[in-house]
Amino acid sequence: MSRIIAIANQKGGVGKTTTSINLSAALGEKGKKVLVIDTDPQGNTTSGLGLDKNELENTIYDLMIGDISTDEAITKEVAENVDIIPANVDLAAVEIELIDAEDKEFILRNAIENVKDKYDFIIIDCPPSLSMLTVNAMTTANTVLVPIQCEYYALEGLSQLIHTINLVKDRLNPDLDMEGIVFTMFDSRTNLSLQVVESVKDNVEEHVFNTIIPRNIRLAEAPSYGKPINLHEPKSAGAEAYRLLAQEIIER
Repeated sequence: MSRIIAIANQKGGVGKTTTSINLSAALGEKGKKVLVIDTDPQGNTTSGLGLDKNELENTIYDLMIGDISTDEAITKEVAENVDIIPANVDLAAVEIELIDAEDKEFILRNAIENVKDKYDFIIIDCPPSLSMLTVNAMTTANTVLVPIQCEYYALEGLSQLIHTINLVKDRLNPDLDMEGIVFTMFDSRTNLSLQVVESVKDNVEEHVFNTIIPRNIRLAEAPSYGKPINLHEPKSAGAEAYRLLAQEIIER
């Protein structure tokens, strides 16, 4: 039985893609079979796992409009034990194409039904908006993992996101739960990062992971090499943090 985790936050630049790439690779490194699904038209998770998003023949767009099968959409072994359904800018058109489609909120869930049991974890990288693609991710998922950047406006938008998760749970996916909140881009040299962590812990009832992802140069540069951090710089603080996060998620 696979665990399906949507990584979501409608704010951009909070570490969603970094978390999707590196959590998936860390789970794969621990022997778990992982499928990554990129539902962001920017395709940064796709390129961060070493694929040229401009040269792809089969993407999640082709899968969602029904042109290809799920098996055809999957690119195998982009990292150890990690497969991906990639995305590129074509995906930006999918909402218009499917505007009159029946059950359009369930297209992704139905598409992966026949492959999900091949994987221990399915990680879905959501776009930075509360769009039909994000709703598709949430109707497919068991849980939502929310990365929050350690910055002054960290809590801004969090209540709206939790409201959306609860709406999807009430109306479309009664099995959806909150996986938890993970802090990203933590800078131990600043009081602000520490204050943000304490403020969020005081203000939310949701689970907050013990693992905190540091602000780390190696972590920031890894996507430009098309590699997850555990391959780019395996001994870095960023690589170690994502291994710890993967272990926390496995143990939950």
